[in-house]
Amino acid sequence: MNIIDIIETYSSYCVKKGIPFQVDNKLLSYDDTTLFCPAGMQQYKKQFKDTSIVGVTKANIQSCLRLLDMDSIGDGTHFLYFNMMGLFSFRWMTVKEAIDFWMEFLTMLGIKPDYVTIHPDKPEWISHYNGYDLEIRGDKECVWSDGELSGYCTEFYKDGIEIGNIVNICGDCIDVGFGLERLDMVINSKNINWKPLTEIQLLEITIDKLLNDGVVPGNKQHGYVLRKLMRTLHKKGGYSDSVHFKLERERQENILQKYLKLKDRYPSKSKEWWFDTHGIDVDLVE
Repeated sequence: MNIIDIIETYSSYCVKKGIPFQVDNKLLSYDDTTLFCPAGMQQYKKQFKDTSIVGVTKANIQSCLRLLDMDSIGDGTHFLYFNMMGLFSFRWMTVKEAIDFWMEFLTMLGIKPDYVTIHPDKPEWISHYNGYDLEIRGDKECVWSDGELSGYCTEFYKDGIEIGNIVNICGDCIDVGFGLERLDMVINSKNINWKPLTEIQLLEITIDKLLNDGVVPGNKQHGYVLRKLMRTLHKKGGYSDSVHFKLERERQENILQKYLKLKDRYPSKSKEWWFDTHGIDVDLVE
């Protein structure tokens, strides 16, 4: 079963359950709180807050970008750009029903979690897993928040990594997120031909996705993020067919030569000074 198979299985499963399903490919943010979409729930913030919306459940696969994962990519579990499989219920589905939904779907994929976690403040959630023969661990970290909305959650673990969680957001809604690439990894990592993507491959994939979404290198916001990713890829020896990457590579080579020419003249200057005065990111040229 590959990623396409997982997507088709999830789509069919949701439709069978009477839940509308869609694929949301855009990486750009749905609001002004972030530059890029970090989670599948972002586009549904208004629905979570609007208590007049009752009895609605939706499902999707959302493209996401988490720049805070930059230092962790290449470890086999962090992807920078990834796809989140989501389920969102507005004052309709219960935590128990959401758990049953996902346990059934994971069984369809041939996955049984090694254990799940719940917050010590929610001991009543233990009974939600009756009949599943799962180890249940208490974890004070089982609280999720995006800075505006929050809720207690239960997390699912397999092969030492978190594959997804169910958040009782606002106390009366359901926000579920399972990593598509992590599920693919769990299913296929035991295949002798399977290999985790390298840091360079993940950077290349992310850059290509941003370019396809219409982002171009620049000095501000989305463009600056793309430019920094291109600089990092170039420094690590990666490559992209994009003309934007070729131009950025030439630009970076010129910056490097400028830095080498000037660095002995200003040996005590800070990284901030180099960037503010000459536009040189020392971390990317040294």
